[in-house]
Amino acid sequence: MKMLSANEASWVYNGLDCCVTSEVYNNLREQLDGEEPRVQETHKFAKAKLAPYMEMSLRGLHVDLAAKERALQELKKTRDDLDRKFQRIMVEVFGGPINWNSPTQVKQLLYTQMALKPVRKRNSKGFYMPTVNEEALEYLKIYIHARPIISFILTLRGIAKTISFLNTKLDTDNRIRTSFNLAGTVTGRLSSAESEFGSGTNLQNVDRSIRYIFTPDPGMYMVNIDLEQADARNVGAIMWNMFYDKHGPEFAGSYLNACESSDLHTAVCRMAWPNLQWPDDESEWKKYCSSVILYGQDSYRQIAKKLGHGTNYYGTPPTMARHTHTPVQIIKGFQRNYFNAFPVIPLWQNETISLIQDQGVLYNLFGRRRHFFGRGNDAKTHRDAIAYSPQSSTGEQIDRGLFNVWRSFDIKLVQFLVQVHDSILFQIPYAEAEELIPLILQKMQVVLELKGGRSFTIPLEVKAGWNWGDYDDDNPDKNPLGLKSWTGKEERERPSPRRRLKDYL
Repeated sequence: MKMLSANEASWVYNGLDCCVTSEVYNNLREQLDGEEPRVQETHKFAKAKLAPYMEMSLRGLHVDLAAKERALQELKKTRDDLDRKFQRIMVEVFGGPINWNSPTQVKQLLYTQMALKPVRKRNSKGFYMPTVNEEALEYLKIYIHARPIISFILTLRGIAKTISFLNTKLDTDNRIRTSFNLAGTVTGRLSSAESEFGSGTNLQNVDRSIRYIFTPDPGMYMVNIDLEQADARNVGAIMWNMFYDKHGPEFAGSYLNACESSDLHTAVCRMAWPNLQWPDDESEWKKYCSSVILYGQDSYRQIAKKLGHGTNYYGTPPTMARHTHTPVQIIKGFQRNYFNAFPVIPLWQNETISLIQDQGVLYNLFGRRRHFFGRGNDAKTHRDAIAYSPQSSTGEQIDRGLFNVWRSFDIKLVQFLVQVHDSILFQIPYAEAEELIPLILQKMQVVLELKGGRSFTIPLEVKAGWNWGDYDDDNPDKNPLGLKSWTGKEERERPSPRRRLKDYL
Protein backbone atom coordinates (compact mmCIF):
# COMPACT_ATOMS: atom_id res chain seq x y z
CA MET A 1 0.00 0.00 0.00
CA LYS A 2 2.93 2.33 0.70
CA MET A 3 4.06 1.96 -2.91
CA LEU A 4 0.71 3.26 -4.19
CA SER A 5 -0.36 6.84 -4.68
CA ALA A 6 -2.92 8.32 -2.32
CA ASN A 7 -5.71 7.81 -4.86
CA GLU A 8 -4.64 4.24 -5.63
CA ALA A 9 -4.45 3.35 -1.92
CA SER A 10 -7.98 4.73 -1.43
CA TRP A 11 -9.24 2.70 -4.39
CA VAL A 12 -7.75 -0.51 -2.98
CA TYR A 13 -9.01 0.26 0.52
CA ASN A 14 -12.54 0.96 -0.72
CA GLY A 15 -12.46 -2.11 -2.94
CA LEU A 16 -11.48 -4.33 0.00
CA ASP A 17 -14.18 -2.70 2.09
CA CYS A 18 -16.83 -3.63 -0.48
CA CYS A 19 -15.47 -7.08 -1.31
CA VAL A 20 -14.96 -8.26 2.28
CA THR A 21 -18.40 -6.97 3.25
CA SER A 22 -19.92 -8.80 0.28
CA GLU A 23 -18.05 -11.99 1.18
CA VAL A 24 -19.28 -11.85 4.78
CA TYR A 25 -22.83 -11.17 3.60
CA ASN A 26 -22.83 -14.08 1.14
CA ASN A 27 -21.61 -16.48 3.82
CA LEU A 28 -24.17 -15.29 6.34
CA ARG A 29 -26.88 -15.40 3.68
CA GLU A 30 -26.07 -19.02 2.93
CA GLN A 31 -26.10 -19.85 6.63
CA LEU A 32 -29.43 -18.05 7.13
CA ASP A 33 -31.05 -19.83 4.16
CA GLY A 34 -30.42 -23.12 5.94
CA GLU A 35 -32.10 -22.01 9.16
CA GLU A 36 -35.60 -22.87 10.28
CA PRO A 37 -38.42 -20.44 9.30
CA ARG A 38 -38.78 -18.77 12.72
CA VAL A 39 -35.10 -17.80 12.73
CA GLN A 40 -35.44 -16.37 9.22
CA GLU A 41 -38.51 -14.42 10.35
CA THR A 42 -36.53 -12.89 13.25
CA HIS A 43 -33.85 -11.71 10.82
CA LYS A 44 -36.41 -10.37 8.34
CA PHE A 45 -38.24 -8.34 10.98
CA ALA A 46 -35.00 -7.01 12.47
CA LYS A 47 -34.18 -5.47 9.06
CA ALA A 48 -37.71 -4.17 8.51
CA LYS A 49 -37.82 -2.21 11.76
CA LEU A 50 -34.62 -0.35 10.90
CA ALA A 51 -36.74 2.20 9.02
CA PRO A 52 -38.98 3.48 11.86
CA TYR A 53 -36.08 3.52 14.31
CA MET A 54 -33.90 5.46 11.90
CA GLU A 55 -36.74 7.94 11.48
CA MET A 56 -37.03 8.21 15.27
CA SER A 57 -33.28 8.77 15.64
CA LEU A 58 -33.34 11.55 13.05
CA ARG A 59 -36.34 13.33 14.58
CA GLY A 60 -35.24 13.43 18.23
CA LEU A 61 -37.03 15.15 21.09
CA HIS A 62 -37.61 18.91 21.40
CA VAL A 63 -36.23 20.43 24.62
CA ASP A 64 -37.90 23.42 26.26
CA LEU A 65 -34.83 25.48 27.20
CA ALA A 66 -36.59 27.44 29.94
CA ALA A 67 -37.84 24.25 31.59
CA LYS A 68 -34.39 22.70 31.26
CA GLU A 69 -32.78 25.69 32.97
CA ARG A 70 -35.33 25.56 35.76
CA ALA A 71 -34.65 21.85 36.32
CA LEU A 72 -30.90 22.53 36.39
CA GLN A 73 -31.19 25.30 38.95
CA GLU A 74 -33.45 23.24 41.22
CA LEU A 75 -31.12 20.25 41.09
CA LYS A 76 -28.02 22.34 41.73
CA LYS A 77 -29.67 23.98 44.74
CA THR A 78 -30.67 20.57 46.12
CA ARG A 79 -27.16 19.22 45.50
CA ASP A 80 -25.49 22.18 47.20
CA ASP A 81 -27.80 21.98 50.24
CA LEU A 82 -27.16 18.26 50.65
CA ASP A 83 -23.43 18.70 50.12
CA ARG A 84 -23.23 21.33 52.87
CA LYS A 85 -24.94 18.97 55.31
CA PHE A 86 -22.76 16.05 54.22
CA GLN A 87 -19.52 18.04 54.59
CA ARG A 88 -20.52 19.25 58.04
CA ILE A 89 -20.89 15.62 59.13
CA MET A 90 -17.55 14.74 57.54
CA VAL A 91 -15.73 17.61 59.29
CA GLU A 92 -17.34 17.02 62.70
CA VAL A 93 -16.97 13.22 62.67
CA PHE A 94 -13.96 12.49 60.46
CA GLY A 95 -11.98 15.71 60.71
CA GLY A 96 -12.21 17.01 57.16
CA PRO A 97 -14.30 17.29 53.97
CA ILE A 98 -14.78 14.37 51.58
CA ASN A 99 -15.32 14.48 47.82
CA TRP A 100 -18.30 12.14 47.47
CA ASN A 101 -17.66 11.87 43.73
CA SER A 102 -14.11 10.59 44.22
CA PRO A 103 -13.88 6.78 44.41
CA THR A 104 -10.48 7.05 46.12
CA GLN A 105 -11.76 9.33 48.89
CA VAL A 106 -14.97 7.33 49.39
CA LYS A 107 -12.94 4.10 49.68
CA GLN A 108 -10.73 5.78 52.26
CA LEU A 109 -13.81 6.91 54.18
CA LEU A 110 -15.71 3.61 54.13
CA TYR A 111 -12.99 0.98 54.12
CA THR A 112 -10.29 2.66 56.20
CA GLN A 113 -11.87 5.20 58.52
CA MET A 114 -15.15 3.32 59.04
CA ALA A 115 -13.50 -0.11 58.70
CA LEU A 116 -16.28 -1.65 56.59
CA LYS A 117 -15.48 -4.93 54.86
CA PRO A 118 -14.54 -3.98 51.27
CA VAL A 119 -16.76 -5.01 48.37
CA ARG A 120 -14.54 -6.23 45.53
CA LYS A 121 -14.99 -6.31 41.79
CA ARG A 122 -12.82 -7.74 39.02
CA ASN A 123 -10.98 -4.97 37.17
CA SER A 124 -9.82 -4.87 33.54
CA LYS A 125 -6.62 -6.76 34.46
CA GLY A 126 -8.57 -9.60 36.08
CA PHE A 127 -7.80 -8.68 39.71
CA TYR A 128 -10.51 -8.30 42.37
CA MET A 129 -10.15 -4.81 43.81
CA PRO A 130 -12.22 -2.77 46.31
CA THR A 131 -15.00 -0.78 44.65
CA VAL A 132 -17.50 1.86 45.72
CA ASN A 133 -19.79 1.74 42.69
CA GLU A 134 -23.56 2.00 43.11
CA GLU A 135 -24.09 -1.72 43.58
CA ALA A 136 -21.36 -1.88 46.22
CA LEU A 137 -22.80 1.08 48.12
CA GLU A 138 -26.27 -0.48 48.11
CA TYR A 139 -24.78 -3.65 49.58
CA LEU A 140 -22.86 -1.70 52.25
CA LYS A 141 -26.16 -0.41 53.64
CA ILE A 142 -26.29 -3.64 55.64
CA TYR A 143 -24.08 -1.75 58.12
CA ILE A 144 -26.62 0.33 60.03
CA HIS A 145 -24.09 2.90 61.25
CA ALA A 146 -22.92 3.53 57.66
CA ARG A 147 -26.38 3.70 56.09
CA PRO A 148 -27.00 7.48 56.53
CA ILE A 149 -23.61 8.40 55.05
CA ILE A 150 -24.02 5.99 52.14
CA SER A 151 -27.51 7.38 51.47
CA PHE A 152 -25.98 10.86 51.25
CA ILE A 153 -23.37 9.65 48.74
CA LEU A 154 -25.88 7.77 46.58
CA THR A 155 -28.31 10.69 46.52
CA LEU A 156 -25.60 13.20 45.64
CA ARG A 157 -24.24 10.96 42.89
CA GLY A 158 -27.75 10.47 41.52
CA ILE A 159 -28.31 14.23 41.36
CA ALA A 160 -24.92 14.72 39.70
CA LYS A 161 -25.85 12.13 37.08
CA THR A 162 -29.12 13.92 36.33
CA ILE A 163 -27.34 17.27 36.09
CA SER A 164 -24.86 15.71 33.67
CA PHE A 165 -27.75 14.50 31.52
CA LEU A 166 -29.29 17.98 31.46
CA ASN A 167 -25.94 19.36 30.31
CA THR A 168 -25.88 16.98 27.34
CA LYS A 169 -25.07 18.76 24.09
CA LEU A 170 -28.18 19.60 22.05
CA ASP A 171 -28.36 20.02 18.31
CA THR A 172 -28.80 23.50 16.83
CA ASP A 173 -32.58 23.04 16.62
CA ASN A 174 -32.82 22.52 20.41
CA ARG A 175 -33.48 18.81 20.01
CA ILE A 176 -31.76 15.90 21.68
CA ARG A 177 -31.19 12.81 19.57
CA THR A 178 -30.11 9.28 20.25
CA SER A 179 -28.80 6.45 18.11
CA PHE A 180 -30.81 3.22 18.51
CA ASN A 181 -28.90 -0.04 18.27
CA LEU A 182 -31.16 -2.88 17.12
CA ALA A 183 -28.52 -5.50 17.87
CA GLY A 184 -27.27 -3.99 21.11
CA THR A 185 -28.54 -6.63 23.54
CA VAL A 186 -28.69 -10.41 23.66
CA THR A 187 -32.44 -10.30 24.35
CA GLY A 188 -33.24 -8.32 21.19
CA ARG A 189 -34.26 -5.23 23.16
CA LEU A 190 -33.02 -1.87 21.93
CA SER A 191 -30.10 -0.01 23.38
CA SER A 192 -29.29 3.61 22.65
CA ALA A 193 -26.37 6.03 22.91
CA GLU A 194 -25.26 9.43 21.61
CA SER A 195 -26.31 10.29 18.09
CA GLU A 196 -24.16 9.72 15.02
CA PHE A 197 -23.29 13.43 15.07
CA GLY A 198 -21.69 13.34 18.54
CA SER A 199 -24.60 15.01 20.35
CA GLY A 200 -27.36 13.55 22.49
CA THR A 201 -27.21 10.48 24.69
CA ASN A 202 -29.15 7.41 25.83
CA LEU A 203 -32.82 8.44 26.01
CA GLN A 204 -34.15 5.14 27.35
CA ASN A 205 -33.18 5.83 30.95
CA VAL A 206 -34.23 9.44 31.52
CA ASP A 207 -35.06 10.30 35.14
CA ARG A 208 -38.83 10.69 35.39
CA SER A 209 -38.45 13.83 37.52
CA ILE A 210 -37.03 15.83 34.57
CA ARG A 211 -39.00 14.41 31.65
CA TYR A 212 -41.23 17.48 31.64
CA ILE A 213 -38.50 19.41 29.78
CA PHE A 214 -39.34 17.44 26.61
CA THR A 215 -42.24 18.94 24.67
CA PRO A 216 -44.02 18.27 21.36
CA ASP A 217 -43.62 20.37 18.24
CA PRO A 218 -46.11 23.22 17.58
CA GLY A 219 -49.63 21.93 17.01
CA MET A 220 -48.68 18.43 18.16
CA TYR A 221 -49.75 16.36 21.16
CA MET A 222 -47.65 13.77 22.99
CA VAL A 223 -49.02 10.25 23.43
CA ASN A 224 -47.35 7.45 25.39
CA ILE A 225 -48.49 3.84 24.99
CA ASP A 226 -47.24 1.39 27.60
CA LEU A 227 -47.50 -2.41 27.72
CA GLU A 228 -49.18 -3.20 31.05
CA GLN A 229 -47.44 -5.86 33.18
CA ALA A 230 -45.80 -7.16 30.00
CA ASP A 231 -42.95 -9.20 31.52
CA ALA A 232 -45.24 -10.85 34.08
CA ARG A 233 -47.88 -11.73 31.48
CA ASN A 234 -45.21 -13.11 29.18
CA VAL A 235 -43.95 -15.31 32.00
CA GLY A 236 -47.51 -16.61 32.31
CA ALA A 237 -47.83 -17.23 28.56
CA ILE A 238 -44.50 -19.07 28.42
CA MET A 239 -45.54 -21.34 31.31
CA TRP A 240 -48.91 -21.98 29.64
CA ASN A 241 -47.20 -23.21 26.46
CA MET A 242 -44.60 -25.19 28.40
CA PHE A 243 -46.99 -27.12 30.68
CA TYR A 244 -50.36 -27.13 28.87
CA ASP A 245 -49.95 -30.58 27.33
CA LYS A 246 -48.41 -32.27 30.38
CA HIS A 247 -50.25 -30.67 33.32
CA GLY A 248 -53.45 -29.28 31.80
CA PRO A 249 -54.83 -25.73 31.53
CA GLU A 250 -55.62 -25.17 35.23
CA PHE A 251 -52.06 -25.70 36.44
CA ALA A 252 -50.36 -24.28 33.33
CA GLY A 253 -52.50 -21.15 33.40
CA SER A 254 -52.57 -20.40 37.12
CA TYR A 255 -50.13 -17.50 36.92
CA LEU A 256 -51.39 -16.14 33.58
CA ASN A 257 -54.96 -16.27 34.85
CA ALA A 258 -53.91 -14.23 37.91
CA CYS A 259 -52.24 -11.65 35.65
CA GLU A 260 -55.32 -11.30 33.46
CA SER A 261 -57.98 -11.35 36.18
CA SER A 262 -56.62 -8.83 38.70
CA ASP A 263 -53.87 -6.35 39.44
CA LEU A 264 -50.97 -8.75 40.01
CA HIS A 265 -48.65 -6.25 41.69
CA THR A 266 -51.28 -5.40 44.30
CA ALA A 267 -51.81 -9.12 44.97
CA VAL A 268 -48.04 -9.55 45.34
CA CYS A 269 -47.96 -6.59 47.73
CA ARG A 270 -50.52 -8.29 49.95
CA MET A 271 -48.41 -11.46 49.96
CA ALA A 272 -45.35 -9.50 51.11
CA TRP A 273 -47.07 -7.19 53.60
CA PRO A 274 -50.33 -8.81 54.71
CA ASN A 275 -50.36 -6.78 57.94
CA LEU A 276 -50.57 -3.32 56.38
CA GLN A 277 -53.72 -1.35 57.16
CA TRP A 278 -55.49 -2.52 54.01
CA PRO A 279 -58.86 -0.84 53.33
CA ASP A 280 -61.95 -2.97 53.75
CA ASP A 281 -62.98 -2.12 50.19
CA GLU A 282 -60.93 -4.30 47.83
CA SER A 283 -61.27 -1.74 45.03
CA GLU A 284 -59.17 0.66 47.14
CA TRP A 285 -56.21 -1.72 47.59
CA LYS A 286 -54.28 -0.64 44.49
CA LYS A 287 -54.61 3.05 45.31
CA TYR A 288 -53.62 2.41 48.92
CA CYS A 289 -50.39 0.48 48.25
CA SER A 290 -49.51 2.85 45.40
CA SER A 291 -49.75 5.92 47.62
CA VAL A 292 -47.79 4.73 50.67
CA ILE A 293 -44.04 5.25 50.18
CA LEU A 294 -41.74 2.49 51.39
CA TYR A 295 -38.30 3.65 50.25
CA GLY A 296 -37.12 6.74 48.36
CA GLN A 297 -39.75 7.44 45.72
CA ASP A 298 -40.97 3.83 45.58
CA SER A 299 -44.36 2.91 47.01
CA TYR A 300 -45.21 -0.48 48.48
CA ARG A 301 -46.69 -1.44 45.13
CA GLN A 302 -43.53 -0.44 43.24
CA ILE A 303 -41.39 -2.51 45.60
CA ALA A 304 -43.87 -5.41 45.27
CA LYS A 305 -43.49 -5.18 41.49
CA LYS A 306 -39.72 -5.57 41.90
CA LEU A 307 -40.21 -8.49 44.28
CA GLY A 308 -42.46 -10.28 41.81
CA HIS A 309 -40.12 -9.76 38.87
CA GLY A 310 -37.06 -10.61 40.94
CA THR A 311 -38.60 -13.84 42.18
CA ASN A 312 -39.74 -14.80 38.67
CA TYR A 313 -36.18 -14.27 37.45
CA TYR A 314 -34.58 -16.49 40.08
CA GLY A 315 -33.62 -13.76 42.54
CA THR A 316 -32.45 -14.86 45.99
CA PRO A 317 -33.69 -13.10 49.17
CA PRO A 318 -30.27 -11.54 50.04
CA THR A 319 -29.84 -10.11 46.53
CA MET A 320 -33.40 -8.84 46.34
CA ALA A 321 -33.11 -7.32 49.80
CA ARG A 322 -30.25 -5.13 48.58
CA HIS A 323 -32.09 -4.00 45.46
CA THR A 324 -35.45 -3.33 47.13
CA HIS A 325 -34.23 -2.17 50.56
CA THR A 326 -36.51 -4.78 52.13
CA PRO A 327 -35.56 -7.04 55.06
CA VAL A 328 -34.50 -10.55 54.02
CA GLN A 329 -37.08 -12.16 56.32
CA ILE A 330 -39.94 -10.34 54.59
CA ILE A 331 -38.70 -11.54 51.19
CA LYS A 332 -38.33 -15.12 52.43
CA GLY A 333 -41.90 -15.04 53.74
CA PHE A 334 -43.14 -13.49 50.52
CA GLN A 335 -41.45 -16.12 48.35
CA ARG A 336 -43.02 -18.92 50.41
CA ASN A 337 -46.46 -17.40 49.85
CA TYR A 338 -45.71 -16.70 46.19
CA PHE A 339 -44.56 -20.22 45.32
CA ASN A 340 -47.44 -21.74 47.28
CA ALA A 341 -49.87 -19.63 45.23
CA PHE A 342 -48.06 -20.32 41.92
CA PRO A 343 -46.16 -23.65 42.05
CA VAL A 344 -45.88 -23.46 38.27
CA ILE A 345 -43.16 -20.78 38.62
CA PRO A 346 -40.40 -22.88 40.26
CA LEU A 347 -41.29 -25.71 37.87
CA TRP A 348 -40.79 -23.37 34.89
CA GLN A 349 -37.48 -22.14 36.33
CA ASN A 350 -36.17 -25.68 36.76
CA GLU A 351 -37.37 -26.71 33.31
CA THR A 352 -35.62 -23.71 31.73
CA ILE A 353 -32.37 -24.59 33.50
CA SER A 354 -32.65 -28.16 32.23
CA LEU A 355 -33.20 -26.92 28.66
CA ILE A 356 -30.04 -24.83 28.56
CA GLN A 357 -28.03 -27.59 30.22
CA ASP A 358 -29.21 -30.12 27.64
CA GLN A 359 -29.55 -27.97 24.52
CA GLY A 360 -28.04 -24.54 25.21
CA VAL A 361 -30.81 -22.85 23.21
CA LEU A 362 -34.07 -21.03 24.08
CA TYR A 363 -36.81 -19.43 21.96
CA ASN A 364 -39.13 -16.61 22.98
CA LEU A 365 -42.86 -16.47 22.21
CA PHE A 366 -42.12 -15.10 18.72
CA GLY A 367 -39.51 -17.72 17.83
CA ARG A 368 -36.46 -15.52 18.46
CA ARG A 369 -33.56 -17.82 19.31
CA ARG A 370 -30.70 -17.32 21.72
CA HIS A 371 -27.71 -19.57 22.29
CA PHE A 372 -26.33 -19.73 25.85
CA PHE A 373 -22.58 -20.23 26.03
CA GLY A 374 -22.16 -19.91 29.80
CA ARG A 375 -21.55 -22.86 32.08
CA GLY A 376 -24.71 -24.89 32.55
CA ASN A 377 -24.24 -25.13 36.31
CA ASP A 378 -23.55 -21.42 36.81
CA ALA A 379 -26.21 -19.37 38.65
CA LYS A 380 -25.71 -16.37 36.34
CA THR A 381 -26.37 -18.54 33.29
CA HIS A 382 -29.54 -19.79 34.99
CA ARG A 383 -30.76 -16.24 35.71
CA ASP A 384 -29.97 -15.07 32.18
CA ALA A 385 -31.85 -18.02 30.70
CA ILE A 386 -34.92 -17.57 32.91
CA ALA A 387 -35.14 -13.85 32.13
CA TYR A 388 -34.52 -14.21 28.40
CA SER A 389 -37.85 -15.38 27.00
CA PRO A 390 -40.15 -12.97 28.91
CA GLN A 391 -37.95 -9.90 28.41
CA SER A 392 -37.24 -10.72 24.79
CA SER A 393 -40.95 -11.27 24.11
CA THR A 394 -41.76 -7.85 25.62
CA GLY A 395 -39.23 -6.19 23.32
CA GLU A 396 -40.69 -8.01 20.35
CA GLN A 397 -44.24 -6.96 21.25
CA ILE A 398 -43.44 -3.26 21.50
CA ASP A 399 -41.39 -3.41 18.28
CA ARG A 400 -44.12 -5.18 16.32
CA GLY A 401 -46.78 -2.80 17.59
CA LEU A 402 -44.62 0.20 16.68
CA PHE A 403 -43.90 -1.22 13.23
CA ASN A 404 -47.61 -1.82 12.56
CA VAL A 405 -48.39 1.80 13.44
CA TRP A 406 -45.49 3.15 11.38
CA ARG A 407 -46.62 1.16 8.36
CA SER A 408 -50.28 2.19 8.73
CA PHE A 409 -50.17 5.97 9.18
CA ASP A 410 -48.77 8.93 7.29
CA ILE A 411 -45.58 10.42 8.75
CA LYS A 412 -47.36 13.75 9.20
CA LEU A 413 -49.98 12.14 11.45
CA VAL A 414 -47.93 9.84 13.70
CA GLN A 415 -44.34 10.78 14.52
CA PHE A 416 -42.31 8.49 16.78
CA LEU A 417 -40.08 10.14 19.39
CA VAL A 418 -38.55 7.48 21.66
CA GLN A 419 -38.97 3.83 22.67
CA VAL A 420 -38.36 2.85 26.30
CA HIS A 421 -38.26 -0.97 26.33
CA ASP A 422 -41.98 -1.57 26.95
CA SER A 423 -43.45 1.77 25.90
CA ILE A 424 -43.44 4.11 22.93
CA LEU A 425 -43.71 7.91 22.92
CA PHE A 426 -44.96 9.69 19.79
CA GLN A 427 -46.65 12.92 18.77
CA ILE A 428 -49.78 13.49 16.70
CA PRO A 429 -51.73 16.59 15.61
CA TYR A 430 -53.75 17.71 18.61
CA ALA A 431 -56.83 18.41 16.47
CA GLU A 432 -56.97 14.75 15.39
CA ALA A 433 -56.18 13.07 18.73
CA GLU A 434 -59.69 11.82 19.50
CA GLU A 435 -59.94 10.10 16.13
CA LEU A 436 -56.35 8.89 15.85
CA ILE A 437 -55.63 7.37 19.27
CA PRO A 438 -58.24 4.55 19.04
CA LEU A 439 -56.94 3.68 15.54
CA ILE A 440 -53.36 3.63 16.79
CA LEU A 441 -54.32 1.34 19.67
CA GLN A 442 -55.86 -1.12 17.24
CA LYS A 443 -52.62 -1.29 15.28
CA MET A 444 -50.48 -1.51 18.44
CA GLN A 445 -52.29 -4.62 19.68
CA VAL A 446 -50.20 -7.75 19.03
CA VAL A 447 -52.16 -11.01 19.36
CA LEU A 448 -50.60 -14.46 19.74
CA GLU A 449 -52.30 -17.83 19.78
CA LEU A 450 -51.05 -20.05 22.60
CA LYS A 451 -51.51 -23.80 22.89
CA GLY A 452 -55.11 -24.97 23.08
CA GLY A 453 -56.19 -22.00 20.94
CA ARG A 454 -55.90 -19.48 23.79
CA SER A 455 -55.65 -15.90 22.53
CA PHE A 456 -52.96 -13.82 24.26
CA THR A 457 -52.28 -10.11 24.11
CA ILE A 458 -50.79 -7.45 26.40
CA PRO A 459 -53.18 -4.64 27.46
CA LEU A 460 -52.17 -1.12 26.49
CA GLU A 461 -52.15 1.88 28.80
CA VAL A 462 -52.41 5.30 27.13
CA LYS A 463 -51.37 8.67 28.51
CA ALA A 464 -51.32 11.98 26.66
CA GLY A 465 -50.28 15.58 27.26
CA TRP A 466 -47.96 18.41 26.24
CA ASN A 467 -44.75 17.18 27.85
CA TRP A 468 -43.14 13.83 28.63
CA GLY A 469 -43.46 14.18 32.40
CA ASP A 470 -46.31 12.55 34.32
CA TYR A 471 -49.41 14.41 35.45
CA ASP A 472 -50.08 13.84 39.17
CA ASP A 473 -53.78 13.51 40.01
CA ASP A 474 -53.03 14.23 43.67
CA ASN A 475 -50.92 17.29 42.84
CA PRO A 476 -52.24 18.69 39.53
CA ASP A 477 -50.34 21.98 39.84
CA LYS A 478 -46.96 20.24 39.83
CA ASN A 479 -47.01 19.44 36.09
CA PRO A 480 -50.41 20.45 34.73
CA LEU A 481 -49.52 19.69 31.11
CA GLY A 482 -47.91 16.30 31.72
CA LEU A 483 -48.99 12.90 30.42
CA LYS A 484 -52.42 12.06 31.82
CA SER A 485 -54.44 8.86 31.46
CA TRP A 486 -56.40 9.06 28.22
CA THR A 487 -60.16 8.76 28.67
CA GLY A 488 -61.16 9.42 25.06
CA LYS A 489 -60.99 13.20 25.29
CA GLU A 490 -58.55 15.85 26.52
CA GLU A 491 -60.30 17.96 29.15
CA ARG A 492 -57.44 20.33 29.95
CA GLU A 493 -57.05 23.68 28.23
CA ARG A 494 -54.71 23.50 25.28
CA PRO A 495 -51.59 25.66 25.84
CA SER A 496 -51.08 28.57 23.49
CA PRO A 497 -48.15 28.01 21.12
CA ARG A 498 -47.05 31.58 21.89
CA ARG A 499 -46.42 30.77 25.56
CA ARG A 500 -43.48 28.80 26.86
CA LEU A 501 -43.79 25.72 29.06
CA LYS A 502 -42.28 27.57 32.01
CA ASP A 503 -45.36 29.83 32.08
CA TYR A 504 -47.44 26.79 33.05
CA LEU A 505 -45.19 25.48 35.84
